[in-house]
Amino acid sequence: MKTVTMYRPNTIQNALSDFDRYFESFFGDSLLAPASRILNRLPAVDIRETGTSYLLDMELPGYDEKSIDIHVDGASLSIASKQEEAGETEQEEGTYILRERRLNAFSRSFKLPENSDPEAVTAVFRNGVLSLEIKKRAETQKRAIQIKVN
Repeated sequence: MKTVTMYRPNTIQNALSDFDRYFESFFGDSLLAPASRILNRLPAVDIRETGTSYLLDMELPGYDEKSIDIHVDGASLSIASKQEEAGETEQEEGTYILRERRLNAFSRSFKLPENSDPEAVTAVFRNGVLSLEIKKRAETQKRAIQIKVN
């Protein structure tokens, strides 16, 4: 395995999501779009590969670095919000009339590739984007071999 992959357990929600993709491919619109927005508020993730590492960027607007937990357990990388809802630690004055910006708790897990180094994961949180760098083990990286001329 050469890439970071998203862990998707077999659940009813994932089965419905797969069905919805087929529906969307035929009719151009998602059958479950309203339910998907409510049930599936997972942060968007981009994953890139370079010669020496894997780079993961996760959109987390409204969160701060204190409300995010990152754990590596063997070949599994987990990113989750802490139990208390992010952004709701301070008492706010007034009663809401409309509230659409609620931050929901989330948890995302990724299976790390065999050539990654679980001990060499670094994280930076800047402007609402969590960026992780997962280094590749040195022995698995490409290297150029010089040809000696005799």
